[in-house]
Amino acid sequence: MMRQYELVERVRKYNPSADEDLLNRAYVYAMKAHGAQTRASGDPYFSHPLEVAAILTDLGLDDATIVAAVLHDTIEDTAATREEIERLFGGEIARLVDGLTKIKKLDLVSKRAEQAENFRKLLLAIADDVRVLLVKLADRLHNMRTLHFVPPDKRKRIAEETLDIYAPLAGRMGMQGVRDELEGLAFSHLMPEAFETISHRLNELHAKNGPIIRRIEQELQQELKLRGIEAEVKGRRKAPYSVWRKMERKSIGFEQLSDIYGFRIIVANVEDCYRVLGVVHTKWPTVPGRFKDYISTPKQNDYRSIHTTVVGPGHQRVELQIRSREMNEIARLGIAAHALYKDSHASDVETLSHESGAYRWLQRTLELLAEGDSPEEFLEHTKLELFHDQVFCFTPKGRLIALPRGATPVDFAYAVHTDVGNTAVGAKINGRIAPLLSELQNGDEVEIVRAEAQTPPAAWEALARTGKARSAIRRATKDAARAQYAGLGRQIVARAFERADKPFSDEALKAVLPRLARPNVDDVFVAVGRGEMFSGDVVKALHPEFKEERKIAPAIDKKESGWFNFKNVSKLMFRAPGGDPGKAVPIRGLRGDLPVRFAPNGGAVPGDRIVGIVTPGEGITIYPIQSPALSAFDNEPGRWIDVRWDLEEYGRDKFPAQIKVTAINEPGSLGAIATVIGDAGANIANIAFEEHSPDFRDVLIDVEVNDLKHLTGIISQLKARPVVSKVERING
Repeated sequence: MMRQYELVERVRKYNPSADEDLLNRAYVYAMKAHGAQTRASGDPYFSHPLEVAAILTDLGLDDATIVAAVLHDTIEDTAATREEIERLFGGEIARLVDGLTKIKKLDLVSKRAEQAENFRKLLLAIADDVRVLLVKLADRLHNMRTLHFVPPDKRKRIAEETLDIYAPLAGRMGMQGVRDELEGLAFSHLMPEAFETISHRLNELHAKNGPIIRRIEQELQQELKLRGIEAEVKGRRKAPYSVWRKMERKSIGFEQLSDIYGFRIIVANVEDCYRVLGVVHTKWPTVPGRFKDYISTPKQNDYRSIHTTVVGPGHQRVELQIRSREMNEIARLGIAAHALYKDSHASDVETLSHESGAYRWLQRTLELLAEGDSPEEFLEHTKLELFHDQVFCFTPKGRLIALPRGATPVDFAYAVHTDVGNTAVGAKINGRIAPLLSELQNGDEVEIVRAEAQTPPAAWEALARTGKARSAIRRATKDAARAQYAGLGRQIVARAFERADKPFSDEALKAVLPRLARPNVDDVFVAVGRGEMFSGDVVKALHPEFKEERKIAPAIDKKESGWFNFKNVSKLMFRAPGGDPGKAVPIRGLRGDLPVRFAPNGGAVPGDRIVGIVTPGEGITIYPIQSPALSAFDNEPGRWIDVRWDLEEYGRDKFPAQIKVTAINEPGSLGAIATVIGDAGANIANIAFEEHSPDFRDVLIDVEVNDLKHLTGIISQLKARPVVSKVERING
């Protein structure tokens, strides 16, 4: 276990003006608070916060962060309180420790919802001070280093969470060293055999290629020195997890990997980076398509470097990373390398937001969280961005937009602005019209075509690649549905006041909102439109003396009628569902000459997956496969017949289906419904009414349509009618 003086010395190595008294007091306080507590390994518990602090000293962090690391478990696991921490160590350190304590209370990895809530709390704590994240990542790193002492079931859950959340989050913060170690440790616990196999192969390869690697290092160093460039050249190899992930992603074997080894060239400044690039590109042939300039276009996590691949000494393919010393420090430490953490101005969030792309990404992620997604949805969408590599695209004015690989113009539009995404109807990629769902490539110039009346289709959510786009699409879809319900509810309320012969206005309704338990007028209309509130209750809220006689009309079944007149609609005939039991039905796979009919409730139409059920003495009944009535025959497999539509034979025949329409209970509603069905070229075979509420009525309609596409189109048209609240197909 690290001694008190050792902790102070570690901090003084990079910060000679460290507050020794503060560090000593924190050490003694935490040691006494944890007392005789032990870890799963049997070591004193106090050794854990000390190791967390040691990891942070390797990152060169300020005194407050080191002290917070030493104290990070005291409030949660001992009798210490925030008030006592603040009194002894000050408000800044107390806030950091309290932020970590809030996370610890929900640090449960057994269930998805708990994991999501934990991640949400982590980001909320980071919103106040990003140093909370640095301590949390160090805490997770030490826990992973000692994970072999934990029971196997818990070990697996912690390793999965590390690989799912903490490792990619460290990567997004630019802390590549921490990310690599977290991934390697998690990989070794989750897939020990794969880890051992790949590690063994890498060691064998290193023993074999060691001389070649040293030769390439020396030749590169000498070539640059001849050109007057002082550079440090380091050979490096991929980590086992990176190797495994690439093999899985590209479905290739170990022998097919060409970039296991790479070389990092570190120089003094940006100018030297491009001088090195000129040297290697004139000295050796380049490999096409393997050049990336992350200096001119840095990654969102602040990573800057030039990547190129050449056919170098000994005709070996050599992958090079060229960067300055400052870039190398940022690539290793990420956001922890920021100067704000090295002095007394660590809370200068405005400066950090301006200088750090990683912090700006974090702030945008927190904005998504503030927009009301559930923790599970937020976690899912954030993972999308954590795990994907990036592509860099441009607006017509030259603004750079960084997106996850696989992103589309839809994601691009929402990255520019939510309003641009909501009104997008098309896109031009590099001047050519392209589908909104095209996959964007590095360097694409994207122009979004907009229409102000556009609402994003709900289906876009499943196709978007960014959390921002998905959240905005879902929110716009909800807003559109709410607006539709509000319009429907307003009609119903206005007509209710007309029937009651009472005056109505929004201003008058505002005065009685408390009686209706709604915060605003729109919420009242939405509740009425959804059928959650009766329009008569709205009238009574304004006019308590009003009494409406609610007449419950008997259900009318028009199946017994031959004809029925609709207002403004020509006469339509109603026939018994299924028609003549002996009618010929264009279906293949039937037995002999048995009579065939469709299911009495719901029917079936071409496009449905269908089955036949044999009833002795009666014939065969055709059901769509989704019909709940089929469950009655689960134990009688001998009655099931595999049948299918004879698509060539059915031609212009029409087939039975049943729909249920919930419409406003007012004159003309039924006529509007029938008009839609008639104009679509379908027949109404039967109709029945069900009492729903004084404001709405359910109408069961047996329709005869050409096929499933025809039926789906009718349902969509009905949903668009102002008098219709809901439409669904009934499968008997």
